[in-house]
Amino acid sequence: QGKFTLLRDTRTDGSFLVHHFLSFYLSAGCKVCFVALLQSFSHYNIVAQKLGVSLAAAKERGQLVFLEGLKSCLDLLFGEEEQPGQPSPLQFLSGSSSDLRALFEFVRASLAPSDRDSWTGPVLLVDDLGVLLSLGAAPVAVLDFIHYCRVCVCCQLQGNVVVLVHSNEDSEDEENELVVNSLCHHSDLILWAEGLATGFCKDVHGQIKIIKRLSLRQAAEQDVVQVYQYKIQDRNVTFFARGRQAAVL
Repeated sequence: QGKFTLLRDTRTDGSFLVHHFLSFYLSAGCKVCFVALLQSFSHYNIVAQKLGVSLAAAKERGQLVFLEGLKSCLDLLFGEEEQPGQPSPLQFLSGSSSDLRALFEFVRASLAPSDRDSWTGPVLLVDDLGVLLSLGAAPVAVLDFIHYCRVCVCCQLQGNVVVLVHSNEDSEDEENELVVNSLCHHSDLILWAEGLATGFCKDVHGQIKIIKRLSLRQAAEQDVVQVYQYKIQDRNVTFFARGRQAAVL
């Protein structure tokens, strides 16, 4: 509890990590606010069903608060309100405000504890943070949003925040790399999925670097880094030590 986990991918698609955390926290009985900026609700629901979780049922019982970013953008651009009288969480798109305060207020209201809740803890899940930059949000506004979410969810509510970002060390997108590097410095745990340097392989889809940020809590400590390779299957992901996959041996 109270941890900020950064999901980072380079030269590969790390969305399988998002699906894992979503199904994991729902199965664990947590209250989840899912800011889904990349895909539709039906996409996440289909994958979750393969993992044994129904997002539709979680929404009905109030366990899952789902922000469908694609739909919210269209509603805002065409002048429609998802719920009449309530501002859109992506209000910054209208140009009336350059910050992400409305999005933060949506998160805070979604995870605010109530007497009726019996969930084990609040969780904020964001997929993918770079979309906010693509929609015109400034890097400072994005980092401020994550900072306030960490204070609210991790510190005040003792919950967890999980965020996915894409990165490319050779990219010319300086704003995205600035956000990624800043988030790395403030993360308790980094799960960094990378494509293989040798190219495509049908038996090994990539490698994941697990960085436990011990130095974030104690300055004298060294971060613990573990590296595994993985293969994505239909309903799960297989992890193994580098060079130890059966087909390789």
